[in-house]
Amino acid sequence: MEISDQHRAPAGAGLDAAELRTRDAVARLVQQSGAQSAATLAERLALSPAAVRRHLDALVAEGTLAEAAPRPIGRRPRGRGRPARSYVLTDAGRAKFGHAYDDLASTALRYLRQSGGEQALVDFADHRAAGLTGTIRARLADQPLTMPEKAELVAEVLTDEGYVANTAPAGHGTQLCQHHCPVAHVAAEFPQLCEAETRALAEALGTNVQRLATIAHGDGVCTTHIPDTVTGVARSGTQSSPPGRSKAWTKAPTSSTGGRQ
Repeated sequence: MEISDQHRAPAGAGLDAAELRTRDAVARLVQQSGAQSAATLAERLALSPAAVRRHLDALVAEGTLAEAAPRPIGRRPRGRGRPARSYVLTDAGRAKFGHAYDDLASTALRYLRQSGGEQALVDFADHRAAGLTGTIRARLADQPLTMPEKAELVAEVLTDEGYVANTAPAGHGTQLCQHHCPVAHVAAEFPQLCEAETRALAEALGTNVQRLATIAHGDGVCTTHIPDTVTGVARSGTQSSPPGRSKAWTKAPTSSTGGRQ
């Protein structure tokens, strides 16, 4: 006989305090670190894999976590076997933890805009995104990769940063999909963060990219189109557009000394 929702036991019913603390620790580690596999969680929490999987199954059942889409194998050889399943926090899960840090970040950015103007926000967003540019360039250095292969490597970097990214062929290019955004609630108010991230991708890849959708704007996935061939059209300014909507950013031209013009 099927049990109606109103007669279901609440999540965590029957667990002692120690088990509830462990389940909360599993969810919080996913919240703080992005997509995590059962093996990684078990190692970091010093628990058995079986115990972690039990908590993961329960957290998925209650809607706090969801299984992340596995990254496609793509064009480069991988190890044998199926990729390990990883788990991410759902919107409902994020809501359970509240948004105290988001509120603090938003308050700080509002003060920055009030005291320094819109350009101060853009400068801050670019400064934050510069770290992403550097990480991607370091991973791409001295590797003779095609643009689709570079896009796949970018997805790996973004996943390491908690964005749960993968790629898929799309027309004459590659679609880069980010299934999680650690700053989504802040970026909803401050789209400069999304725009700076898109510029960072263009700078790191050395070609124009186009942001098609963002989680911060209400879309399910942050989606960026990366063309297969390098195009070097100069980027024009940093003006804002509706967050996440068909904005093209390109690699900035450089002078003979390597700086921006």
